[in-house]
Amino acid sequence: MEQQKRVRAEVKLPLILIHTPFGLTFFDKVAKTSAARAYARLNTYIMPLITTLAIFLIIGSLLVLFSNSAAREGVRGAGPQANLLIPGLNPYLPITYGWVALVVTIIIHEAGHGIVARVHNIKVESTGIVLILGLPIGAFVNIERDELARASLKHKSAIMTAGPFNNMVLAGLSLLALYLVVSTLTPIPPAPGIPKFAVMVVSVNEGSLAQSIGITPGSTIVSVAGQQLQQLEDLSNILRAHLGSTIPITWQDHGKNITKEVTLPPSVEQGHAVLGVGVTPVTSDPGVVLDRYKAAFSQNPLAILLPPTMQQGSVPYSDLMAPKYVSTLGPAFPAIANILFWLWFINFNVGIFNALPIGPLDGGQLYGNIIESKARSKTIAKNANTILTVVMVIIVLASLVLPYVFF
Repeated sequence: MEQQKRVRAEVKLPLILIHTPFGLTFFDKVAKTSAARAYARLNTYIMPLITTLAIFLIIGSLLVLFSNSAAREGVRGAGPQANLLIPGLNPYLPITYGWVALVVTIIIHEAGHGIVARVHNIKVESTGIVLILGLPIGAFVNIERDELARASLKHKSAIMTAGPFNNMVLAGLSLLALYLVVSTLTPIPPAPGIPKFAVMVVSVNEGSLAQSIGITPGSTIVSVAGQQLQQLEDLSNILRAHLGSTIPITWQDHGKNITKEVTLPPSVEQGHAVLGVGVTPVTSDPGVVLDRYKAAFSQNPLAILLPPTMQQGSVPYSDLMAPKYVSTLGPAFPAIANILFWLWFINFNVGIFNALPIGPLDGGQLYGNIIESKARSKTIAKNANTILTVVMVIIVLASLVLPYVFF
């Protein structure tokens, strides 16, 4: 009953913060262990590594968007809401898997802050959840501000880093577990007569040629101008070779073959796609898909950040490909693989985002404290921190708006 009396709501429109005592005893118990103390010491020096990775990825995405018109077209087709880690708003983030992974991610993040704070004997006043329109969108650990302000720079670094580092650790463990699940798969040989290759439509741009002829997300384009597609690049190459002509396009929609005569525009502006679709390759050989996906774990793990909902034909546990495999885990393997993927995806993104040197984020608070400890005056420190935040915000915004302003 006493715990219930200590539960309170704080309104900061449009947000409602629910403060609770839940987890405080757990923080105290864990903080007394030698493992927690060792973990706290490790956290002291990790933030710059996560920040460097975050900036590297953002700059890399900017370079790709500058140089690759297909990438810009795909981002425009997905829409700006695809940048939000909110299930239900992000069209590629499944509601069930997304909410489970998001809640776990937030709890793990905030628990890191709380446990390391207690390791350094800094009071944690409450834990809680953040609501908007009645929906939980976040969680928090309310650390006593005055005690945190008096803590040494090393202790502050450990506390601020604990959240992002917890996310990165869970992301790595989830990725490893995902590889183990994928390793249990055995391909089912494809039935005869099925095209070896097709292009699956992931998104259709508003007002595009594809929309006007009835191509919908989930359709698979089999041939263009009578030519069977053999690789992803064939779609764009064949279309551009027939600009101004009327050609047949054949696609499959819910198992039905549809062929339509389509008149292509005489020209297409640089950076624009002819059909206006986001696509992913689909092969009828599940063994090829499985081998490529498993190879990505060792060759380029970041390639696995592309959601299965965006590349159905390239992910063995996607809705499209899962029926083409059997697993020693039984029919539950797609659900297990998907929850592990979204734990990897959301934890990784939350971890690197919070490590950015942007004012209110964990990284911003830590680098602000470092600047303050080195600056000659508080005014200089404040100005330097503001400049750092503004520069980083501009870089992040550039990566978000570039596809819409650079065609």
